[in-house]
Amino acid sequence: MAQTPYEVLGVKPGASADEIRKVYRSLAKQFHPDLNPGKPEAEARFKVISAAYDLLSDADKRARYDRGEIDETGAERPPRGYYRNYAEGAQGRHYQPEGEMDLNDLEDLFAAFGSAGGRRRGEAGGFKARGADRHFTLTVDFVTAANGGKQRLSLAPEEWLDVVIPAGFEDGQVLRLRGKGGPGFGGGATGDALIEVHVAPHPLFRRDGDNVLIELPVSLTEAVLGARVSVPTVTGPVTMTIPKGSDSGGQLRLRGKGIQKKSPGDQIVTLKVSIGPSSDPELAEFLEKWAPQHRFDARQGMPGA
Repeated sequence: MAQTPYEVLGVKPGASADEIRKVYRSLAKQFHPDLNPGKPEAEARFKVISAAYDLLSDADKRARYDRGEIDETGAERPPRGYYRNYAEGAQGRHYQPEGEMDLNDLEDLFAAFGSAGGRRRGEAGGFKARGADRHFTLTVDFVTAANGGKQRLSLAPEEWLDVVIPAGFEDGQVLRLRGKGGPGFGGGATGDALIEVHVAPHPLFRRDGDNVLIELPVSLTEAVLGARVSVPTVTGPVTMTIPKGSDSGGQLRLRGKGIQKKSPGDQIVTLKVSIGPSSDPELAEFLEKWAPQHRFDARQGMPGA
């Protein structure tokens, strides 16, 4: 007997959306094909996990599954009287439903009628079934997700697809590519490709909504006297002015240099003052003379200080 989506992910039917997402990401990392090269059983398990998550992460599909309206593949379950309705149809249309059916419904129907008068399954004229959806994951770098771009995805050993990543795509979002799934049956529509996109962490940038955050090291001289310095952004380096007397932890804003959506976010630059070599005797001698005349308590107002 097939496992339920809840059993596949190892969660209870009452699990929250956040709990399901957390469990899925953990399992996806464990069984991802890229992390298990040469292990077809891991790839097969990953596909089953992805299919279960696809159903349970969609609130409408999950509710319909819980009510028994669809099965674990997302296929419609036949209502009561399903086969009788076809058997009692108009003359010449016995057992021939209107529109399309899912492949899983066909299996139920053929199981119920056996050989269907001697016709083989592939000769079931009149029946249509939409092809199955295919599930994939794709990891993109932070800059591509911020700016948008293309990335190549392997659908099969000899099948590749250039996936367009919209600007501002977030980690865990799913792209649906119409008609890139499995072939239909009896002239039915081709299924879709569902691609869950993961954004790789960046050594410098972090995302906060549509803004990009970065810590920028500056020298003591640059902080005290001010300077014009080069700053990396997701669209390339820009020159920024460090005001005189800047403190470590001070923030500067680069307008429009954040996530490059239709209305781009900003880049927030947090200054991190580095004093450089602390053994400089000239600097030490200067501060010994300067400090007594310029007393400053950096911890003023700090509880317990």
